[in-house]
Amino acid sequence: MISASNLSLYFGGDELYSNVSVTITKADKIGLTGKNGAGKSTFLKLILGMYKPDEGQMTVAKGTRICYLPQEIMSRSTAKIIDEVCNSNDELVKIQDRLEEINHQLATREDYESQSYLDMLDELTDLNDAFNFQGGNDVAEQAEVVLKGLGFSEDELHKPMNEFSGGWQMRVELAKLLVQKPDVLLLDEPTNHLDIESIQWLERYLKKYPGAIILISHDRAFLDGVTNRTIEINNRKLYDYNCNYSNYQIRREEEMVQQVAAYKNQQKEIATAERLINKFRAKSSKASFAQSLIKKLDKMDRIEIDEMDGSALRFRFPEPVPSGKLVAELEDVSKSFADKTIFEGIRFNISKGEKIALIGKNGMGKSTFIKMMVGQTEYEGTIKLGHNVKIGYFAQDETANLDTSKTVFETIDDVAVGVVRKKVRNILGSFLFAGDEADKKVSVLSGGEKTRLALCKLLLEPYNFLILDEPTNHLDIVSKEVLQAAIQDYSGTVLVVSHDRTFLDGLSDRIYYIRNNNISIFYDQVGEFLDNLPTLSEQDKKTVAEASAKVKKKKTKNPSFEEEKKIKHELKQAESNMKKVENKINKLESDIKAKETVIASGDYDSEMVFTEMKELQEKLDAVMIDWEKYSEIIDELNIQLS
Repeated sequence: MISASNLSLYFGGDELYSNVSVTITKADKIGLTGKNGAGKSTFLKLILGMYKPDEGQMTVAKGTRICYLPQEIMSRSTAKIIDEVCNSNDELVKIQDRLEEINHQLATREDYESQSYLDMLDELTDLNDAFNFQGGNDVAEQAEVVLKGLGFSEDELHKPMNEFSGGWQMRVELAKLLVQKPDVLLLDEPTNHLDIESIQWLERYLKKYPGAIILISHDRAFLDGVTNRTIEINNRKLYDYNCNYSNYQIRREEEMVQQVAAYKNQQKEIATAERLINKFRAKSSKASFAQSLIKKLDKMDRIEIDEMDGSALRFRFPEPVPSGKLVAELEDVSKSFADKTIFEGIRFNISKGEKIALIGKNGMGKSTFIKMMVGQTEYEGTIKLGHNVKIGYFAQDETANLDTSKTVFETIDDVAVGVVRKKVRNILGSFLFAGDEADKKVSVLSGGEKTRLALCKLLLEPYNFLILDEPTNHLDIVSKEVLQAAIQDYSGTVLVVSHDRTFLDGLSDRIYYIRNNNISIFYDQVGEFLDNLPTLSEQDKKTVAEASAKVKKKKTKNPSFEEEKKIKHELKQAESNMKKVENKINKLESDIKAKETVIASGDYDSEMVFTEMKELQEKLDAVMIDWEKYSEIIDELNIQLS
C-alpha cells in the first residue's frame, strides 16, 4: 500500500533521512520509535503528503484511505459528539445527502416513464448499495460503541463538542478515525488522554483492526499489545524488525554489540593501513604498495555507530524525615458537585511506606480525591494526616504552573534554599538540563522537558508522602523506567495516578480502585488486577446486548409450542442458578468488606490477612464469571421467547 524508495529529506541543511526504503502492507501494525527529534512525526507527515522528500519518493497506492491522529487538536464545533463522529466520513455524508435529494425528487416528480426518472432510480439503487457496503446503516451504532469504549457516558454523547476539554476532544477525534475504518491509521501518541480502561479497550480494538497501523507511543505495554513490527529511525536510517517493541529492544541491543565490535575491528584495520601508508609513501620501492592501501581505504564502506538514546533521568528522591506509622486517616468522607455524587462515606487508613496505585476511569474522581488529600478542594467528613507527615504534591497540570518567563536555572534556583543552592547545576544536569540547556526559557521547552523540570522541583525538599497525579505525561519510555525505580527505592509513602500500566506494574503494593462512589482496596499487581477487571461498563454491556439482540431477533423464527415450553423451563433453571450465584456474590462482598475494615484499622497481628483478602477476591472474580455466563443465557432465552 505504501512504499518509500531511496528517500532523503533535509531540514535546515541537516539530513533527517538518508536514502531510506521501506514497504508497508495491510497486515502491518507498526510501532515507530527513535529518540526525540529523530523524525517520527515527520515520517507520518511524509506519508500524508504534508512534506515532500528532497530525493527519492514516497508512494501511496491509488485509492488507499489514510486517517491521521496528531498529538494535539482543539475543535470549536458545536455539533453533538455523536453527530460529529457519525458525520466524519465525508464520502458517506455525500452519499446520504444525494440519497435525500433523489428521494425528494422521486416524491415530487410525476414523469414516471421519462429516461431521467429511470436513470434516477438506477442511481438510487447504486447509492444504496454503496451506502450499505461502506457500513452506512451501522455507523450510528458503531459510533456509540466506540465513544463509550473511549470513556464517554450515554448522556455525554449528546453534548456539544466545544463543551469538552482538549483531552476529551482528542478522544472524539480518535473515535472519528476508528468509525471511518480507513486502510491505514496513523496515530501519534493516541493514549495521551486516555485512562487505563480506555487504553485497554483501544488496545483490543486496534489488535483486531483489519487495516494497517503506524503508531508512535511512549506506552510500552500498549506498543507490545498492538504492534507486530517495529521501525526505528536512527542516524538518518530506518531499522526494520518483525516484532513488537520489547522484542525489538532485545534484538537491537544484540545488534549494537555486534556493530561496536565490527567498528572496533575496522578502526584497527584503518589505523594499521594508515601507519603503513605513512611509512612507505616516500619510498619509491614501496610507493605502489602505499597507493594500493590508499585505494583500499577510499573504497572501504565505513561502519558508523548508531546513536542510541542513552539520555535518561538520573535521580533518587531525598531520604525523607520519618513519619508516624499512620500517614492518613479517612472517616466518612464524601464529595459532591451540584447533584453529582463523587464519593460517599469513604473510610480507610493509609500506613507508612505504602505504595498505592489509584485507578479508575476518567471522570470517576481520581484527581478530585488527590485534591481532597492535599486540601485543595472541600469535602464532607474527616481526612486527618498522621504525625510529622509532609506531603509533596505533583499535580496533573503541574507544568502549567511553571513561570514561562523564567529560565530553567531560575525556576529551580528561586525555590532552592540552604546548601541545595550550591548544587542547582548538578541537580539540573541529572534531569538532562546540562550546560546551555539550563539557560533555556521555560516557554521553549517541550512537554517532556517541562515534566522533567516540574519533577526536579519536587526533589528540593525531603517529603515523606508523595502524591503524584500523572507524573509520566510526556516522559519517554527510558525516563519512565528511571522514575519507576526511584519510587521503588523511596522509603516514604506514595499515592500515584498514572495511565501507564508498565509504569504501575511492580511499583505499587496495593490498588485503590474507584467505582460506585467508593474506593475499593486490592492487593494484586496492577497487571494481574487489570486482567481480571471487567472490561465493559454496565452501559456498554447494555449497548452490546441490545445490538446483539437486534441481530438475533432478525434471524430467529417464532418458536413452536413445544419449543417455547422447553425454553421457559431452561429460563427458569438459569434464573434459579443466577439467584444462587448472586447470593454467593453478596456473601463474598460482605466478607471482603469486613477484611477491608480490619486492614484499614491496622488492627491485625499477621500478614495472613492480606493472603485471605486476596483469596476472597479471587473467589469473587470466579463467581462473577458465572454471573456473566448465566446473564448471557437468560438474555438469549428471553430473545428466543420475544
